[in-house]
Amino acid sequence: MNKYETVFILTPVLSDDQMKETVAKFKKILTDKGAVIVNEEIWGLKKMAYAIQKKSTGFYCLLEFEAEPDTIKVLETGFRRDEKVIRFMTVKLDKYAAQYAEKRRNKLSKKEEA
Repeated sequence: MNKYETVFILTPVLSDDQMKETVAKFKKILTDKGAVIVNEEIWGLKKMAYAIQKKSTGFYCLLEFEAEPDTIKVLETGFRRDEKVIRFMTVKLDKYAAQYAEKRRNKLSKKEEA
């Protein structure tokens, strides 16, 4: 199993509940295919660098997971079919990126405890 990180932007017109349901839907797609979700971060409503589909803001979400390569194709098909998703990007993490992601997670967890 490889380590992956995916960031996707959801349309800003969603309510908080709709946004959480959509994130849960994509997490379910991953877990149904046997992926292990390592980390989930919802960054919230952020301003984008440029307008996409005439929208200047969007809900940013990050998922880190371990999965087989064929799982990515299924996940990205789900992103393309869902009209709530504005943009998405999935990256395979090499050993250095995985180490950095782990450090970042540990730093965030310490910050949340304080």
